[in-house]
Amino acid sequence: MTFALLSFTGFLFRSYLMFIDSKWLNHKAVLLIPHLVDGMFLACGFWMAFMVNFGLFNQPWLSMKVLLLMFYLFFVGLTLGRGRTKSIRVVSFFCGVFTFIYIVGIAINKTAYSWFVLL
Repeated sequence: MTFALLSFTGFLFRSYLMFIDSKWLNHKAVLLIPHLVDGMFLACGFWMAFMVNFGLFNQPWLSMKVLLLMFYLFFVGLTLGRGRTKSIRVVSFFCGVFTFIYIVGIAINKTAYSWFVLL
């Protein structure tokens, strides 16, 4: 959960820097630390899936969580560097935020339906 919070907070901070066209976005620490945090976030997701005896495909909610984690990291990459235009980056930002919120819902409710299980 710590890496999830660090990843999301860093994503919001770096997105803010991108939106205001800050020169700090190219600072070495801002470029390096997120890769370490997101790498650990993904590694913890796989560790949870394989080492705690869940098995990636035995629990659908866990499979969905790991899959969406990879999508979240894809959207982070689009938002902060790979998106060619500002509009692509903005759309990717919101996709990343909504994907993260969906992942949190899966983690809390232990179902692939995430927050929709409450409806």
